[in-house]
Amino acid sequence: MKLYAPAYYPRFACIADRCRHSCCIGWEIDVDEDTLQRYDALEGGYGEKISASIEGREDCPHFCLGEGERCPHLNECGLCRIILSLGEDYLCDICREHPRFYHETVHGREVGLGMACEEACRLILESEIEPQLILLGEDGEEEADTSRFDTLPARAQLYALLREPLLPYATRLELMAATYELSPADYPDAHWRALFSNLEYMNKANRVRYATCFSTAPDTPAWAEPYLARALSYFIFRHCTPAEDAQQFAASLGLCLILERLLASLSRDLPSGDLAALQEHARTLSEELEYSEDNTDAIRSFFF
Repeated sequence: MKLYAPAYYPRFACIADRCRHSCCIGWEIDVDEDTLQRYDALEGGYGEKISASIEGREDCPHFCLGEGERCPHLNECGLCRIILSLGEDYLCDICREHPRFYHETVHGREVGLGMACEEACRLILESEIEPQLILLGEDGEEEADTSRFDTLPARAQLYALLREPLLPYATRLELMAATYELSPADYPDAHWRALFSNLEYMNKANRVRYATCFSTAPDTPAWAEPYLARALSYFIFRHCTPAEDAQQFAASLGLCLILERLLASLSRDLPSGDLAALQEHARTLSEELEYSEDNTDAIRSFFF
């Protein structure tokens, strides 16, 4: 099966112990059935420790997190003991695949990287918006001597607007919204504050931060606009692609525009050129909102 991806995808690699926000901390790590059987078949050595660390076997097998909600196989240096002892082939599906996500489209399967991952976020915000996807080989690298895949038409139209250099950034956003009869400006900021106050959060402090900073028309710093456009292109790739009809696509675009406005509001008071802080805002926003279907569904339904 052909697999298509954004141009930056082959450059991604887990930065392991250099990551400041390890995905091995704070997340419940499910163990798929095939990997569970492989773990149980191990005799002696580290295999026994792996089997002993799994709970919920009859319902939803997962690693029992330790102090500080750390995966029991994360060592003091921030490295995975399973990889160190047995190799990457013994990772469960979720550990092997994170932060990847997949879409099935009429043209083939697509893969992307979730922005909650620190390194994926850096790649997304530092890479130019490409209207076409690359074809990947079995090794995950770009296939040589192949033409790039033209992205889905509705998505391509939005990317064309995002890449338009002659229009002010705010105008590009307005045109994207108008194309699908979305009007964030029709709702007072109090409505958005109420929405963000009622979402789920991992870090409760973000409930107040997001609800109080949101603005439908923030004074976006010019230096941040290219990075906000790249974040929006990622949101569109992730959330609009799975839409099965025009209304779902419009609702998903509404979600993307709201996430972009929130990120722009968070970035409004950053010092000029503080890309590291903007990246951290983007990563946290993704972690807090994108990884909860209840949150994304609530934001999608706001316009409808």
